[in-house]
Amino acid sequence: MHSQTAIEVTLAQTKPLKVSAFIDTDAPETTYFINNNEFSKQTDSQTLHYTNLQLGAISSANTFNPLRLNIFYKNFNTVMILDNRLSEIYKIDFNTITPYRSPSYISTGYDNTFWIFNDNTQQLELFDYKTNTLRAASTPINSEVLDMVSNYNWCWLLTKDFIYQFNYVGSLVQKIKNEGFTKLDESNENLILKKENSLFYLKKGTTAFIRLNLPDLLIKQFLLTNQTLYIYDLKNLNQFHLITP
Repeated sequence: MHSQTAIEVTLAQTKPLKVSAFIDTDAPETTYFINNNEFSKQTDSQTLHYTNLQLGAISSANTFNPLRLNIFYKNFNTVMILDNRLSEIYKIDFNTITPYRSPSYISTGYDNTFWIFNDNTQQLELFDYKTNTLRAASTPINSEVLDMVSNYNWCWLLTKDFIYQFNYVGSLVQKIKNEGFTKLDESNENLILKKENSLFYLKKGTTAFIRLNLPDLLIKQFLLTNQTLYIYDLKNLNQFHLITP
């Protein structure tokens, strides 16, 4: 359900950025991005880089826990866990783990876990990468998965038909009809969702999608952090302040 009202935004800052993919940024002005298949962490004082040519193209990177970053190489069915200096901590090769899994999405969980969507079983799984065991699993999802985001307690799965919210034991707590959204992000259990070249806000505990009143710009990637929205338009990283209800 779409609300008739709109959320106003104010532009706080714009800084030049030309990369293959913007991943994340945080309060101390640390920016994570991918460029030419190289994962980078940039601060005011230095830029750190990580590449792994043996594993091919980076499918996704998750920085929710800055001390345990995960880099997903879908083509090789492998996840690399990095520390805050981008040094390797763990390598998880799903080709060597029984039972065989074929993840299409990876996202950070609590403790030594991450959420994976397992294409083999069509289930969302909370996987412990130190013990190679499951902590939790959902019932099968009978809809094409478009995106996934998580924090330590919850995981949201965006499918072609529905938006699902699961708790840390894999139980479904909310299911909302997808009205054409293709990407999502989360902060404090509030969601930002992309539909074509527009963004909508879904407040925690509600089912009404509220359009953001944005200026005319390309939305390549976006990130929600508290009341701050970042939009990458292939040339600049734009920082907006949200005036939410």
